[in-house]
Amino acid sequence: MTARKSGSRLETEIERCRSECQWDKIPELVRQLSAKLISNGRRRPGFPPSTSDREQEIITCYEKSGDIALLYLQEAEKVRIHKSGIQNRSPKPGPTSQDIELGYFLETGLQRAHVIHFKNGNLTRGVGRFREILRAVESRTTQSLRMTIARQLAEILLRGMCEQSYWSPLEDPPTVSPLDDPTRQGHVLSKNYSLSRRPRVYSGENLFCPQENTEEALLLLLISESMANRDAVLSRIPEHNNDRIISLQSASVVYDLLTIALGRRGQYEMLSECLERAMKFAFEEFHLWYQLALSLMAAGKSARAVKVLKECIRLKPDEPTIPLLAVKLCVGPLHWLDEGESFAKMVIDMGEKAAEFRAKGYLAVGLVYSLKATDASLRSTQEEYQRKALGAFQRAQSLSPTDHLAAFYLALQLAVSRQIPEALGYVRQALQLQGDDVHSLHLLALLLSAQKHYHDALNIIEMALSEYPENFNLLYTKVKLESMCRGPEEALLTCKHMLQIWKSFYNLTNPSDSGRGSSLLDRAITDRRQLNAMTLPDFSDPETGSVHATSIAASRVEQALSEVASSLQSSAPKQGPLHPWMTLAQIWLHAAEVYISMSKPAEAAACTQEASNLFPTSHNVLYMRGQIAELRGNMDEAKRWYEEALSINPTHVKSMQRLGLILHQLQRYSLSEKVLRDAVQVNSTAHDVWNSLGEVLQAQGNTAAATECFITALELEASSPILPFTIIPRAL
Repeated sequence: MTARKSGSRLETEIERCRSECQWDKIPELVRQLSAKLISNGRRRPGFPPSTSDREQEIITCYEKSGDIALLYLQEAEKVRIHKSGIQNRSPKPGPTSQDIELGYFLETGLQRAHVIHFKNGNLTRGVGRFREILRAVESRTTQSLRMTIARQLAEILLRGMCEQSYWSPLEDPPTVSPLDDPTRQGHVLSKNYSLSRRPRVYSGENLFCPQENTEEALLLLLISESMANRDAVLSRIPEHNNDRIISLQSASVVYDLLTIALGRRGQYEMLSECLERAMKFAFEEFHLWYQLALSLMAAGKSARAVKVLKECIRLKPDEPTIPLLAVKLCVGPLHWLDEGESFAKMVIDMGEKAAEFRAKGYLAVGLVYSLKATDASLRSTQEEYQRKALGAFQRAQSLSPTDHLAAFYLALQLAVSRQIPEALGYVRQALQLQGDDVHSLHLLALLLSAQKHYHDALNIIEMALSEYPENFNLLYTKVKLESMCRGPEEALLTCKHMLQIWKSFYNLTNPSDSGRGSSLLDRAITDRRQLNAMTLPDFSDPETGSVHATSIAASRVEQALSEVASSLQSSAPKQGPLHPWMTLAQIWLHAAEVYISMSKPAEAAACTQEASNLFPTSHNVLYMRGQIAELRGNMDEAKRWYEEALSINPTHVKSMQRLGLILHQLQRYSLSEKVLRDAVQVNSTAHDVWNSLGEVLQAQGNTAAATECFITALELEASSPILPFTIIPRAL
């Protein structure tokens, strides 16, 4: 007992000497303390300390030494800054003071306590010790250590702690926590030592304090990222090679954890910005380039993502998944078909090195050819690309007979080429491989409608909607089939249901909510919710999913003109992403079309006005205005609307067909014939255009050509689906 008291007295004396900077007295006091501790260890049998007490004593010593080390480094930093200030004011400055290095014993004192906590399964105390160190006012010496600890704590918060077990950094840790080893519950003791002076901690009224684990992890990682960028070793000279590798590895860990933290929140825009800052480390480093490419894809920055993927391909030329990702972007949001073709051929040209991915390569090149066929203005070019697409899909299907996508796209291409029985065979094969695939179910319904089995097609659509109730493509098709099978009143109920789905999905206020069209929805599209990922049709025409190059240009013109028109109107401009508003406009236009079939121009005009408030200069809106004018018998007005629609989108076949018929009624046969022949060049399977062309040729006395057109129209109508097959998106 006497030895214990004398030991405690010596410890107090050592602390006093440290606080008064009497360093010359400390070595002798330490020698005396060591001797006392050694004699204290020779206890009588039966009174040695228990294992848990011994561990707690060790941890206490480490925590105490860590606090003393932090205080010492803070005081040393004050002295360094003071000396630096004196030297800066001196006319003849002396040598620059050097930073104090964090030696082995200081670093061990700072790091060992939390290591033991984690080793013992006591995550709560370990996290608490991490936070104590991080809240201490930093010095230059502790910066690299703080970066390491911040990164380690962020990893624990992300991977080892759920929201229910989280506690605020300003609160006391829970006495019993699900984070800790249950066999050691009750053995955790609170901090039981005192110091005359503790390390200074950051304090203030307006300091930010995280409220949940991902928030705290993100804060720690952004701090770590800032430090990693500041201390980056970029020199490529051999002498700095080891330091550069360590710097890169440290930064890579931070960016990987940032990917987890920001990915959980869907903050891909912020993630891509962080990873762009990592490019200073990224020379010849595939991992960072690839992470950046994926983050840009997720953030919707497709053009930049393709450029970064090109660098990834250069770094790993034998990896087939990278060009496949590039194809996905090129045939999807970008519609860069030539670039997509070159990326797809990279995979095919890899041969056996690409092994299981070769089928995907042929699938990708088939999609490119299919989209090029849709874009082609000449019928011969369309047929050539359709032939190439079929060949590529057949090769993909032969290489991977168990891949439902290969069978599906082969069926879709056969359907577009109007080979309906063959398409039915392959779509059924696709459904045998993947029975709940939404696109295969949709294609089956369209194929049945092409065979005029409308009730069977509607049953398939309703079955698909039971699995995918928020798929607007399916709902558009349902509206058409219901109008045919059950009457327009049922179709209008589906339109109302679509508007309610739109309302429930989107956190957007409808600027078109002006009082018109309220018979379809009880003026409720006004609440705000976070935009969720959902299946959206990637097109601007409510009836064709084909993404022509001209359609893309037209949609951009429409967007620009609509924004200008909105700024000139008193109504509020659209807010948020474009796709939700396009979807809403299409719903109103489908409702307008149903009202036109019911010969109700006033209701159709109200619905069209709702769409017009969203996109005032959309060619679809202008076309629908022309339809309403025709219903009212105003042919001159209808002609003007169709001409305006074609000024926005010169390849809008339906406007061309209606304009051709009006010109025919006005006995302007040659101009009517030209317009209709142009429409046939754009879409050679439009049976109503062929029929209209036949009428014009017959009026001109060209009976033989007219008869040929009528026969073609009849053949095409016999295999015409309720909506074009190209409403189904074609994407990798």
